[in-house]
Amino acid sequence: MVPGGGLSADGTGWLPSRADFLVPAKALAIVFRGKFRDILRREGLLNLVDPTVWSRDWVVHSQAAGDGPQSLRYLAPYVFRVAIGDHRIVSCDDGKVTFTYRRVGSNRPRKMTLEAMEFLRRFLQHVLPAGFQKVRHYGFLSPNSATSIEAVRCLVTMHNGTIFTLLAKRAEERVSILTGAG
Repeated sequence: MVPGGGLSADGTGWLPSRADFLVPAKALAIVFRGKFRDILRREGLLNLVDPTVWSRDWVVHSQAAGDGPQSLRYLAPYVFRVAIGDHRIVSCDDGKVTFTYRRVGSNRPRKMTLEAMEFLRRFLQHVLPAGFQKVRHYGFLSPNSATSIEAVRCLVTMHNGTIFTLLAKRAEERVSILTGAG
């Protein structure tokens, strides 16, 4: 997930991206491939990957997912949940696991029974290797950023010409700051 803009070089202003464009997907694919290869090399796993993978074009799916709440609603099932919840497992008998699922575009629950080893194989495909994270925060979203997220929120609010409400951390009072003349 990428924010729809960034801080100016001097850190005093917000530079929004165009509404119909954020990053070129081909360039993003090259950067992602390089970073992924570097991580595998660092973790000592690079030799497990077929070398021809690095000479092929990679495809990165990039699309606008709406504003912040819409993006989180879209990504939450992929980021914050496990591959299958306990409530979906119907039975585990005689080395077989039966669970419920729904086909894409259907609301009708269906049941599937798999050998236990096949069920585990499919489940483990959703477990990230050691050293990998589902979500990483870069730039002003990083915990080590010199610019606080509150300062970024204030700059975005000023750019949009709206009111920014600052919540005092130690007091229960709210301090409203009018931003953007007008």
